[in-house]
Amino acid sequence: MKVLLVGGGGREDALGWKIAQSPQLSKLYLAPGGPRLNHIGERLSISDGDIEAMADFAAEKKLDLVVVGPEAPLAAGLGDALRKRGVPCFGPGREAAKLESSKAFMKEICAAAGAPTAGYGQFSDAGAAKAFLREQTAPYVIKADGLAAGKGVVIAETLDDADAAIDDMLGGRFGEAGAQLIIEEFMTGEEASFFAITDGEIITPMIAAQDHKRAFDGDKGPNTGGMGAYSPAPVFTQTVYERTMKEIIEPVVAEMKKRGTPYVGVLYAGLMIENERPRLVEFNARFGDPECQLLMRRMRSDLLPLLHKAATGALEGETIDWSDDPAALVVLAAKGYPGSYDKGSAINGIDAAEQKPGVIVFHAGTKEKDGALLANGGRVLNVTATGKDIREAVRRAYDGVAAIDWPEGFYRKDIGWRALGDAK
Repeated sequence: MKVLLVGGGGREDALGWKIAQSPQLSKLYLAPGGPRLNHIGERLSISDGDIEAMADFAAEKKLDLVVVGPEAPLAAGLGDALRKRGVPCFGPGREAAKLESSKAFMKEICAAAGAPTAGYGQFSDAGAAKAFLREQTAPYVIKADGLAAGKGVVIAETLDDADAAIDDMLGGRFGEAGAQLIIEEFMTGEEASFFAITDGEIITPMIAAQDHKRAFDGDKGPNTGGMGAYSPAPVFTQTVYERTMKEIIEPVVAEMKKRGTPYVGVLYAGLMIENERPRLVEFNARFGDPECQLLMRRMRSDLLPLLHKAATGALEGETIDWSDDPAALVVLAAKGYPGSYDKGSAINGIDAAEQKPGVIVFHAGTKEKDGALLANGGRVLNVTATGKDIREAVRRAYDGVAAIDWPEGFYRKDIGWRALGDAK
């Protein structure tokens, strides 16, 4: 198969690493790729935001599959542009991708499908939003309706902070993404991420993971795109799995099909779990980052034919073989992230890290220049490891981190604390 992989972060590095292992792969194209990926595929001079250029290239080269990593090209309609040209795409069309790109649309689908989620109000007027706030109790959950790169959620402890968040969002901080906002009931419990692949009708379940969103140890500091993760998630029991499939994934996929906008690709359910009762926090229309990296480490099956079957409506009877060995991931981020940070500092020691047992380092925000590896983003490296249990996987991941020489980076030192039973 000739395949185009869209995106260039840690998630796409892991997807490319796994796709490249497939005996069914003949050629891998990358838009835009990254330092590791560029050694296993051909980098195109097309940005992952140029929808028409990517679709034209895929049609001209008669590609067998396009795998879309990030959310923005999906929300911009890349899936539709490809299907219009007869190119199979792993990823939903623009309308189905609204499950992620519009919080209000997600709530509407949940209501129609009967999927459990938090109560909410939807607003484009600050006065009405603040009046609704005063009927709620703290903490207050305020979300920009559209895509805000993981930054569009504020959990405010006071009315003053909540009012400020409303003014900030509706005042244009997130542009079009913040033209509407959602105020939501605060859900208690433990969060986990669950993934399922679907061809629009048939669903092949994957596995769950847990990530750490806050920047600093002890779950302190600002929210980020994710500072680390581990899989499996102990809170995600067999009962929770069965309820998630029956109450959330299956009815939502059926509702999308009923509306004539079938959801094709991976559906990522962010869940809040309490007393083995899952409720939906959010949907993402793509693999999670950094959770995807763990899924790729634990997956024994060949990924490529699975993605192709999902993209071509042929998932019937497909199952996935998973390793029983847990996996853990530690993010190395640039000092200052998720705020402003410097780029261009040199990174050494990746090879030494990957010589440690069970360790693979994925590139999330790096670039090569004159033979040197340089930091080129906020989240820069994903150090992953597998082990016989969570404790060993976490220890090995930190052994990998210790081998990397990058003084301009920082990382959390408590990844996996929930699973390890370490009180915070």
